[in-house]
Amino acid sequence: MLEQFIELKTRQLIYYASRYFRGRLPHRELHLFIWDTLEEWAQFGIQLKTPQNQQEQVFWHLLHQLEFWPEQQLKNDPVLQHNIQSCLSYLRGKGSVPLDCVGIRP
Repeated sequence: MLEQFIELKTRQLIYYASRYFRGRLPHRELHLFIWDTLEEWAQFGIQLKTPQNQQEQVFWHLLHQLEFWPEQQLKNDPVLQHNIQSCLSYLRGKGSVPLDCVGIRP
């Protein structure tokens, strides 16, 4: 069940983040998706903080980055954008785990 959740939410995160960075999704919609995901995650009640695999680690890292940084930073910081695109590439199965990716479960 947990693996299915991460797999589903990973596909959705790729969709939402990609649309946001193409200018096809308002920041507030991305924000709502992230909080809905966190609310669903809370229903699992999992105590372990360590992600089970690299996909989950990158998922949590990317989710945190998208929520932590203000919209202006997300849109204008080339280093941050590169990090986010590296995470998205990995989650799409087209890249390797970003070196500075530190994702932990909430």
